Amino acid sequence: MNLKQIPFNNYVREKSAKKQIVLHHTAGGGKGEIVYQGWQADRTPVATCVAISRDGEIVQGFGSQYWGYHLGMQIKHFGKLPYMNLDKQSIGIELCNWGPLTYKSGQYRNYVNGVVSSDDVIELEYRTFKYWQKYTDEQIESTRLLLVHWREKYGISLEYNEDIWDISPRALKGESGVFTHNSYRPDKADIYPYPPLVEMLRGL
Repeated sequence: MNLKQIPFNNYVREKSAKKQIVLHHTAGGGKGEIVYQGWQADRTPVATCVAISRDGEIVQGFGSQYWGYHLGMQIKHFGKLPYMNLDKQSIGIELCNWGPLTYKSGQYRNYVNGVVSSDDVIELEYRTFKYWQKYTDEQIESTRLLLVHWREKYGISLEYNEDIWDISPRALKGESGVFTHNSYRPDKADIYPYPPLVEMLRGL
């Protein structure tokens, strides 16, 4: 596993039992270290445990036994279910990826108007979007290695369920499993169901 530990302070130094793994993407560029630099500048404990660069390098900001705020949950997100601190019992993985794109004047552009190569784009209708930057094969393999590692360490279920791509009562109840940010909040679209990623998750 190509893992790089970096100095990082913006997390909660409290050990907690882990039941969930949550997949995100950054809506940003290709390097995990840059992601942590941005979080460090915020000076608040908002971060995922790891960020996976486009080349598959796993950049770890803090140990998985600790936690950071990565879900942005409020009481309203739980509906009739009781509020739970799901950040505390979950481990966040962040894939460096621009996420949804728009097609303008023959080019694919991210939300800051940067151009993304057409070779790096997939057409896939999900939520309100049609075009997305692809996750790389290297990122998908690094994600697989992390999921297997944390299953062995914490006993987290890796059974695949289709409900992870929308609001999931299982996620909100704190059940063991792998989820996406979309499983918790209707305003999120990270990550999206990129077919090679889905195939990897099905095969665990």
